[in-house]
Amino acid sequence: MSAHRHAQSDEHGIGLPLLHQVIYCSRAAPGVEASAVDRIIETARRVNPAHGITGLLVFGSGMFFQWIEGPRDNVTLLMERIRSDPRHEQVVTLSETEEVRERLFPDWDMELVTADDIRDVLLDALATAEDDRSTGALTLMLEQLEADGVGSPVGDA
Repeated sequence: MSAHRHAQSDEHGIGLPLLHQVIYCSRAAPGVEASAVDRIIETARRVNPAHGITGLLVFGSGMFFQWIEGPRDNVTLLMERIRSDPRHEQVVTLSETEEVRERLFPDWDMELVTADDIRDVLLDALATAEDDRSTGALTLMLEQLEADGVGSPVGDA
């Protein structure tokens, strides 16, 4: 995997950028497989550097989990595209902040995780969810994982 350094045209103060950060999860639409995720990453690596967007995408067990950071307007537009992308269902924003700091993900990477990791990510998100919409969507995603027999700990029925 090659490293992609990104210009930070959104700098403020003592040289650290004002970064807008969004963390979300969503369920992949039926038929979305690893090859579609590869195309998402290819597009991100081609388009995001020009917009100052960096982050991390995790895909497993039919679930997306993504951390996006960059200038507010660009991150907001990207999230609008993700919400309208037919490859995503039930997009839930887990966290959204803006602060002056260095980037946590200076390169755009993707990590494929196991079903157990996806379940743990959703459980952690559910434990910190602050609004009813997010709690309901996360609960529905966990129920779907369990109904599909994916991500259940050993010994659960």
